[in-house]
Amino acid sequence: MSNEALFRFRIVSAVELYQSQGHGKTAAVRLVAAQEHDGRRVSVRTIWRWLKAFDEGGIAALEPNKRACVDGSVALSDEFVDFLATERAEDRDGSIPELIRRARHQGIVHPDETVCRTTVWRTMKRLGIATRPRRAPKNGDTRRFAYPERMQMVLLDFVHFRAGFAPALKRCAIYVLDDATRKILGCAVTTSENADSVLHLLAEVLRRYGKIDRVYCDKGPGFIATDVACALADLNIGLIHGRTRYPEGHGKIERFNRSVKARCLRGLRRPDVDPDTGALGLRVRHDAFHIYNHLPHEGLDGDTPHRRWLQSERTLCPIDDERLNQAFTIVETRRVSKDHIIQFGGSLWEAPLGLAGERVEIYRRLLEDDALYIERFGEMVRLCPPDLERNATGRRGQLATSERSSDDESTHPSPKTSSSLAFDKALSPMTGADGGYPASSPDPDEE
Repeated sequence: MSNEALFRFRIVSAVELYQSQGHGKTAAVRLVAAQEHDGRRVSVRTIWRWLKAFDEGGIAALEPNKRACVDGSVALSDEFVDFLATERAEDRDGSIPELIRRARHQGIVHPDETVCRTTVWRTMKRLGIATRPRRAPKNGDTRRFAYPERMQMVLLDFVHFRAGFAPALKRCAIYVLDDATRKILGCAVTTSENADSVLHLLAEVLRRYGKIDRVYCDKGPGFIATDVACALADLNIGLIHGRTRYPEGHGKIERFNRSVKARCLRGLRRPDVDPDTGALGLRVRHDAFHIYNHLPHEGLDGDTPHRRWLQSERTLCPIDDERLNQAFTIVETRRVSKDHIIQFGGSLWEAPLGLAGERVEIYRRLLEDDALYIERFGEMVRLCPPDLERNATGRRGQLATSERSSDDESTHPSPKTSSSLAFDKALSPMTGADGGYPASSPDPDEE
C-alpha cells in the first residue's frame, strides 16, 4: 500500500466522519476540501473521484495510476537522447544547457529548433541518465575535534532572529564561543552579517581575555572579508573557514545556536521589546554572561562553562591597546589629485596641502569606524570629507614655512635668461656699485 493511497483513504474516511455527524454528502465533501491535510489541499472534484473509486474497488482502487514506461522521448529525437546519454557518461559536470549547445554545434539539434531544458531533464530522469554533477569524494580527513584548554580555539557564528512586534524586525546576534570550555566570551547584536561587527567583537574579546590561537567560522559575508583576515594575520591568529555544506564540522556552534534561540532569541518577538540593536545587545549579553555561562552543560559532564573556564590551566596572554590598534589598522596606497582630493571607499577625502599628485599611504583604523589617517611630518593627520561650500567662499591657504620644499621658487632667485645677458652687455651701468668707474675702462680710440 503506497503512501498516496493511504492519504486518499484518510480523505474518504473524513467525508464519512462528517456524514456520520449528520452532514449531507455534498456538505461533507466541501468541509473536507476547505481543510488542509498534511499541508495539502484537495479539490471538491478530486474528492468526488476518490469516493467513486473507493465505492467501486475499495482501498486498492485508491492507488495512483502508474504511467506506462516510454522508451525514448516523444518530444526529443532518438538521436538527441542517445547523444545525451553518451555526453553525460563522459562529462558528469556538464549542465543541460551546455549539452543542448553541444548538440546544436554538432548538427543533432537544428539551430532554429527550440529545446526546453525541463523536457530534457525529465527525459534524462526517466531514462536513468544522471542529472546531477558528481559529488565531492568522501575520503577526506574529516574528524571531530575538541581542544583541551581555553583560548586554543574560539567559534564564531551569526544567529538570525526577529525582535519587536508589528513589525518584527530582522536582527543578527553574533557570538564568540570558546571550544574547550563552551563559555561565551563575547556577543553583540547587529542588523546584518558584516565585517565591522566581527572586528569590533573580536577586538573586545582580545582586549578582555588576550590572545587566541585560532578562530573557526563559516564562509558568511562577515567572516570572509579581507579586513578580518588582515587583522588576525597581524596578530598571528589562525583563521579557519569550515567546509560548505558540512554541518558535522559546525556541530558545536549549530547546537549552541539552537539552544540560544530556544532560550532567549525566540522570546524577543513581543511589543514590549525594543528592536534597537543596543537594547537587544543588553538582553543578549545578560543571557550569555549571567545565565548560559552558569548553566550545567551536557557536553561538559554537567559542569558549567564558567567553572570549566576557571579550571583550565592555560595562562592567558594579554594584548595591550597599542598593539591591538596597530593590528586593526589597514594600510593602503592612494594617489592625491591635483586639487588635494583622495578617493577611498567610494567617498572623497580632503588631503593636506603639498601632496598634490603624490602617492600616499592611508591608515584605516577599523576600531574607529574606519577613520582614515595619513602621516605628515611625523604626526598622524585624520582625513575629513571636503566642505565644498566653504572651499568656494573661503580664502585660499598657503603652506607653512616648514612645509615648503627646499626648491620653492620664492626662496631662490631666478636664473639669468639670454635676454638679461644681452641687456647687461648693451646697457650695463656706467658706474659700479660704489659709485666709481669700472677698473678696466674702455679704450677711448674705440668707437
